[in-house]
Amino acid sequence: MDPLGDRRGHEDDWWRQLYEDGGAAVRDTGPATALDSLDDRVASALRTVGPAPPDPDPGRGTPPDPEPMELPAADPAALDGLVTDTELDGAGYGALTLRAASLRGETARRRAEPRGDALLTARFGAGRHALVLVAVATGAREADGTPTGAGTAHRAARDACHRIGGAVGRSYPRLAEDVRTGNRGALRSGLQRLTDRSYGTLRAYVGEHGPEPGRYTVALRCLLLPADPACRTRVFFGVGAGGLFRLRNGVWQDLEPVPPEEDASDGPVAGFGAGPPGGEAGGGLYTAEPCTWPEPFRFRACVARPGDTLLLCSAGLAGPLTGAAGFAGRLAERWADAGPPGLADFLADVRLGAEGYGQDRTAVAVWEGSDAAEGADRQA
Repeated sequence: MDPLGDRRGHEDDWWRQLYEDGGAAVRDTGPATALDSLDDRVASALRTVGPAPPDPDPGRGTPPDPEPMELPAADPAALDGLVTDTELDGAGYGALTLRAASLRGETARRRAEPRGDALLTARFGAGRHALVLVAVATGAREADGTPTGAGTAHRAARDACHRIGGAVGRSYPRLAEDVRTGNRGALRSGLQRLTDRSYGTLRAYVGEHGPEPGRYTVALRCLLLPADPACRTRVFFGVGAGGLFRLRNGVWQDLEPVPPEEDASDGPVAGFGAGPPGGEAGGGLYTAEPCTWPEPFRFRACVARPGDTLLLCSAGLAGPLTGAAGFAGRLAERWADAGPPGLADFLADVRLGAEGYGQDRTAVAVWEGSDAAEGADRQA
């Protein structure tokens, strides 16, 4: 017999077993008779390879829209009025670590509107006599969240920060000395005068560029931080909506002063005077002026402790911190024991999700280090 013919016969039998109805192999191409499903087999494979890495932050919640949707419209004749979607800054002096961030909210991103919050971080002077100013301003908005004054709100917020920054910068030697010596009365009267001057010029600017000055407001909130590591005095002043909080031992404390006279029972600086120093009654920085702000002036000075975190924020972050369920707890967990975060992590913290809160957010946080870090800086 031809060997080639025998080989072809075997091949024909193999193909019939694979494709014809009577072959056992046909049954192998049908539904599997095994008891486990495809999902079960995938899960078994994953168990063999190893467990999936855990979520690094299961309590973060749903963050705001991570990316801007549209750029705000630009005026070719006023390009200096453009503002970035996000602003981030930080610094460190002795045991003090500063983080600051300002970002456009979901509402403004959807409407392609500019960020209405403004942020200014500035250092005046050098060495131990330097003074750090951080200013946060928010332009007024209507009830539906749209900016007041046909788009001038963000310009007014930036202008308010720049004007108070210039006023503090020109007077920083005296202010820094009063912070270090605990002259509370002098600080309050001097800062209120500088604030009134700044707002007076702002009202004039707004009157020339848009809405009626009487219905136009800007919330302005500031921190003064001495660069001297031996001084732990932290001074807040400003007007308008926002928040001032302290995280101590894992618990948030509301430090917002109560106008028209702040409650000084929570940690006022020892040795603060009851009024301006002698010789200033007739003029100069501490001469009283009529208040021109539409809202009461707020002032608070307190002494920080190692481990404290002081938070100054605009209304866009103060809202969820006091009103959104679980938001304050999640933020406290992230900041309670980990120490100062890096800039990128701090920005992620400010962006923590909170349903129903789509405003711009600006936050300034100050971490207080240990006395050991303070002593090392002093030796250096």
